[in-house]
Amino acid sequence: MSIAFTFPGQGSQAVGMGKALADAFPSARAVFSEVDAALSQNLSTLMWEGPEADLTLTANAQPALMAVSMAVLAVLKAEHGITVANTAKFVGGHSLGEYSALAAAGTFSLSDAARLLRIRGKAMQAATPVGVGAMAAILGLDFADVAAVAKEAAQGDVCQAANDNSSGQVVISGHKAAVDRACELAKAKGAKRAILLPVSAPFHCALMQPAADAMAEALMSVAMNAPSVPLVANVVAGPISDPEEIRKRLVEQVTGTVRWRECVGFMAGQGVNLFCEVGAGKVLTGLLKKNAPEAQGLALGAPDDIAAAAAILKQG
Repeated sequence: MSIAFTFPGQGSQAVGMGKALADAFPSARAVFSEVDAALSQNLSTLMWEGPEADLTLTANAQPALMAVSMAVLAVLKAEHGITVANTAKFVGGHSLGEYSALAAAGTFSLSDAARLLRIRGKAMQAATPVGVGAMAAILGLDFADVAAVAKEAAQGDVCQAANDNSSGQVVISGHKAAVDRACELAKAKGAKRAILLPVSAPFHCALMQPAADAMAEALMSVAMNAPSVPLVANVVAGPISDPEEIRKRLVEQVTGTVRWRECVGFMAGQGVNLFCEVGAGKVLTGLLKKNAPEAQGLALGAPDDIAAAAAILKQG
């Protein structure tokens, strides 16, 4: 069995996430306490009690999702002796999930990952005024067709393919008027649906350049180790391990396309046949059915999930 650990991105958050872990395991509680201390905020209470509107704010959702992922890993290690270094062939993460993946592989400390994601979340939110940008999911067209639609719809505005999630599910991002034009064009070209997403900013497009600049500065001041296993990076859809390249790709990722379909395809092509989604939700496990249908997917977010997965991982 060849294993990859993958880490979810924004949209997987939900009030209550991580609470069962904290209630059941001291190792999980320690993770949430460290993140709270790093941010000088009782983020764990917000995660467990809401309100949902505050948890969904980018500056809160990003470190919160990372904290849940790291809490799952802390439990795997404390209760079952399972670590990324002794189990996985690769790590990968969807957008902010790359920071979770890198923390899991020892590139960042937990506290540094939390602080970086707080900076990233605030910078991405501040990069464009509310209402200027938009994102939309285009269903039923392949990536090349959606990229062509985005280019045609731009008409001097920004409109880009932001997330290549799976065959037939591509997210576009940019100025709202251009995204609206792209939605109509996509439907005219045979898209099954074009759905505006309830997001607070147009992520992964050129409008995020101020946030990319902020992350370039923030990443320069953080200690980084080579990961214990390679990161399959969003913007290159291939493995990287050099800290300098990781820093560069994390900056590019803010404005670049999340090539998730290709990332999963690369890992499957390298023999990975078990993908463990570590953290909140099951979004990546759902996408796996299209991206690597022969592979098995496990979502590890609750105590029962971890116990069941540990039995499988120990076999591997």
